[in-house]
Amino acid sequence: MGNVLVHFSHAKMCQNIAALCGWSDAQTKSFLLDEGRQWKLERGEVSEAQFHEDFCQATGKALDFDELRYAAADIFSLNESIVPVLQQLKIAGLRLVLLSNTSVTHLKFIERNFNVLDLMDDRVTSFEVGALKPEDRIYEVAMSKAMCAPDECFYTDDIEAYILKAETFGIHARLYTTTECLLSSLRELNALSG
Repeated sequence: MGNVLVHFSHAKMCQNIAALCGWSDAQTKSFLLDEGRQWKLERGEVSEAQFHEDFCQATGKALDFDELRYAAADIFSLNESIVPVLQQLKIAGLRLVLLSNTSVTHLKFIERNFNVLDLMDDRVTSFEVGALKPEDRIYEVAMSKAMCAPDECFYTDDIEAYILKAETFGIHARLYTTTECLLSSLRELNALSG
């Protein structure tokens, strides 16, 4: 999802939360990312309520729950070039399954603000599965949702380590750099004509 369907910025997330908390961007990055709180949220190890409580305790402030959630999630913009590709794949009768490291906070924000996830037939998210890419479990769940053999699957991601892991399962995988390169890969694999 991230940097394929929607563009995002961890730096913007840190800036948004820093402004709310009265912290520096660096202090926020350390607390949120370096200490792993965001990854625990994305793995489903902590709830949004616990995430909020951690920030309230650390800042000594009674932060508004919805304001913190919005600050953490207002970091996305739609990759408009990908939407026609997804529509073409749907018209071609191909099953689309989202595979994403994400949190409930981010997923809900994307669902509220963009329609791109409506094009998916199913989804596999790290917080629901309790595993992050490139761990085996999240790919295994994705393959079960794909409802086809691994060598009939195509996967794209903007992180090379995730592509390499998918290939170990026998999945056709390509690094996402641009939508035009993605289209070339899909044509090469005969997933799309033209």
